Order: sequence, then structure tokens, then C-alpha cells
Amino acid sequence: MKTLLQHGRIYDGTGAEAFTGDILIENDKILAVGQNLSCEDATCIDLAGKSISSGFFDAHSHNDWFAAKQNPQPYFEPFVRQGITSFITGNCGLSMTGFSKDSPFVDKVGAGLFHMDDLTGVYHDIDALFAVIDGNTPLNIASLSGHCTARASGTGYSNRPLTEAETADMLSLLEENIKQGACGVSLGLMYEPGLYAPKEELRKVAELCARYDRPLTVHPRACSAVSMAYPELLGRPHLLRALDELEEITQGLNVKLQYSHAIFVGTSSFKCKDELVANIERMRRNGVDAMFDIYAELLGVSVITAVMPVWYQALSPAEKRKFFNKFRFGVLAYATIVLLGFGFDDIQIAYIGPGYEAYEGKTVHQIAKEKKMNDLDAYLMLCEQSNFAGRVNMGPYSTPKIISELSRHENVLYMTDAWIEENGVQNPATYDCFPKFLHLSLNGKGDTMPNTVRKMTGAVADRFSIKDRGYIKPGYFADLTVFDETALKDGTPDQSKSFGIERVYVNGKLVLNGDALDETTFRTAGRAIRA
Repeated sequence: MKTLLQHGRIYDGTGAEAFTGDILIENDKILAVGQNLSCEDATCIDLAGKSISSGFFDAHSHNDWFAAKQNPQPYFEPFVRQGITSFITGNCGLSMTGFSKDSPFVDKVGAGLFHMDDLTGVYHDIDALFAVIDGNTPLNIASLSGHCTARASGTGYSNRPLTEAETADMLSLLEENIKQGACGVSLGLMYEPGLYAPKEELRKVAELCARYDRPLTVHPRACSAVSMAYPELLGRPHLLRALDELEEITQGLNVKLQYSHAIFVGTSSFKCKDELVANIERMRRNGVDAMFDIYAELLGVSVITAVMPVWYQALSPAEKRKFFNKFRFGVLAYATIVLLGFGFDDIQIAYIGPGYEAYEGKTVHQIAKEKKMNDLDAYLMLCEQSNFAGRVNMGPYSTPKIISELSRHENVLYMTDAWIEENGVQNPATYDCFPKFLHLSLNGKGDTMPNTVRKMTGAVADRFSIKDRGYIKPGYFADLTVFDETALKDGTPDQSKSFGIERVYVNGKLVLNGDALDETTFRTAGRAIRA
């Protein structure tokens, strides 16, 4: 089966200027790229006035948790509508695979943020997951192997250094997933149990990545000037201390360090932007292949305990309620609010649990007023009601100016860090994050169009050792996104829907044509991608 896409404005993923030409597809591959191509036995599609690129690659995703759902289509539909065809999943240390078959702590995998509900099975390694989803899920899935997952496999949420044997077991799980095609390893140093890992343990994980030439992606210990990750509230901003830690654990290693979601939580953190970029550039000069990624959003999604100190999280429920522990936490929390420029009125409840739907969309401060409680007591109440696993939308994480500046950096990739939840308020990045990057570019507020397209296609494939995807070249898989630059430039973002995307092909299959989704084809269009 052949399709000839004619007269489109082609962005090939290299960063070169677009050119008008034709693309011939045969089955799941690109057969030819050029001008005035002819093929008598092909279905011809005239794309005059439209642009086309390789399908967009989401550089930071958690959609491995949804690829093996009984019905995965609803979890992927919003992404294909914004032109995304492939994902780098397993981020923030929280991969769905990479634990031992006999682990007694499978319930700890996911850190309370992700759960193995309504899956076709439980898949302990990359081979098991990929065997099931290849050709049986909507979009393409590559996966990192998560440090939190491997650590939880052996010791659950234990707040202690691992023994030598436990460390060896953890590293073995990570290495096995790499050998099976994982595109790197991820750290989640703000989530259990990754937040308990000492630098010596993290150094060994970095050495593993260097040995296999796979990226180490990192959700750092702090993404704000002040946090609960460090006891000292004054002095060097915590966000930069967390980056110092990454520089220390990778020093002298020829490793690809990917700093996940460069965000600046709270208005007091915005001043850290220039030094964060300078530190990443210094690491590159010193031999570490450091890069970072961003989304085009001013807020983000996290667990409700993201602003809770490590020592408090490690307490039992009874210990948490003791006056001294609660008082100590309260003092730290309110001092943090003052120093951070971020408070309980910036934490919006996305989901607490069944029976608490009335909280959704409200801030902790609003709920406190309704309950005639102080903000801290309301926050702790919500933590307990959600079993310390509630979901929140928090901001400000950035500013339009910061996003505009960072989107132009030569070492940045684009991503969504979004997923569809069964209940509650959704992350806005689910709907139009990638069209917004194009919107910024076309309105002179982002990078050039060739560079913008590259940062969501070929650059991601290169970074994560993904072969035969990310570029419009003969022999490459026919993941293609057709878009209308005028509609993207003039569109209105943040309407809980995509804009400017005309057609999407996944492995040569037309799954989206205008607003019409071919649900039958979409259901099985995606492939498992091994590095």
C-alpha cells in the first residue's frame, strides 16, 4: 500500500530550512523524499499550503503506565491530536517495568503517582511489556528504566542506604532493562524511594549509564529556591544545590545527563534561571553531555506530598500527628512560603479520592476557608484523606519570558510531562503543549521553525538512541504530522483542545484526518521502540 503526499512544506528534522516537496510512503516506511515524485499505484494527497514533519516526539512522558491498559485509546487520543506519535517514557525514576518477578513491594512501584490498574497484565521488565504492546497500542513507546522502581523492588520505601547486596540487585535490574532496549535510566529524587538515595548510590547509577552510553534523566531533589529537601532555608537556592549534586555525581563521567523539566517553582525561584543554564553549559564544557527539557506551561502536576520534607514523609501516620513533628513541619512550611513566593493558594487540588470531588479545582487555601481551618491543617487533612497520594496542579512554575528564552537554547528538548487521569482535573499540557511551541515560534517568541521542529523530532531520537525515527528520510518509519502554520500562528492556546494539526500518520497509517480519529486503526498503530 502506497501513499504519495504532494506539495507539502517539509521540515526534515535536521534543523535545515523547510522545502516544498513530496513524500512517498509504502506500508510503514518512507520510500522516497523529493520533488515531483510520481507513483501510479499510490493514493495521492495534495498538501499544498500545509507543512509536514516527522511525528512529534514527547521527550519526557509517563505513558508507559497506560500503553498496556485494557483500552489504551482514551489515554493517547489527546496526544495524537497535538501531533505526537512517540514518547520517551519511564521518567522521574517511575518506570512501569524494572522490578523483580518475586518482589514483595510491587505496590510501591509508581510512588503513589501511578498504579497498575486495568492493565492486561503485570510486566516486570522491558521484554515483557514490549512483547504485549508492540502493534497493540495507539502510539510508539520507548522507555527508560526507573531507579525508584528498581530500588522499591528490593527494599520498598526504606529510608536508609542500601547494603552492598541490595545495591547490586538494584543495578542488575537497571542493567537488564538496558540490555533489553531501555533508552536510558531515570532518577526521581523527589519521590519515594529515590529521595532516600545517597550520592554514592546515584554515582553508581550514573556509571552504569556511562558504560552503556545511555542518558541519565533526572527529576532533581528541588525545583525551587527553597524546598523541603534541604534543612537550611537560607543560602544557596535549593534548585541550584540540587543541580550541584548532579554535577558531583556525574563529574569525570562521559555520561548523557538529561535535566528533567527545567521549572522554577515559586516567584522567588525565577532568578535561578540564568545560573541553571550556566551550570548546564559548564558541565558540557567539562565533558558531561548535559541537556534539559521544558514544557510550554506555567504550572505542573505532582503528588500532594511534593512540598513535604523527607523526614516527615518517612514518619508513620501516628508519628505524623504528634504535636512536635507537626509543629516542626508547620514552622518549616510557613518559612518556605515566605521565602519561596509560593503558598497553599498556589496548590490546586486535581484529585484526592472518591467522595472528595468537591475539592477538585480548588486551592488548599480555598478549602481551608471553607472548612474554617488554617492552611496547614487543611493541607495535612487533604494528605491524609488521599493516603498521602493526592494529585495537585501547582504554579507558577515558570513565566512566558522564561519559556520563550529557554525554548531557544541549543541544548533543550520539548516535552509534555502529561498523562490522562481517570478522575479529577487534567494537566493542560495534555491538550496543546506542542502546538504552543509552534505557536511561539511562528509569533517570534520561540526558536526558529526548523529548530523548533527539530527539538520535537530528530533531536529527541538522537538523544535517546532511537533508530529510523525522528527524520523525514527514505527508510525511516512513516510517523508524520501535517500542520497548518497559519492556524498555529493565529490559534488561541489553553482551550483544553489542540489546534493547527491537520493529519497524523503512525507507522504509515493515517490515524487522524482533521478532527476525525480512525479509532480502529489508532488502537493498534503504535510500536515498541528499543534503543
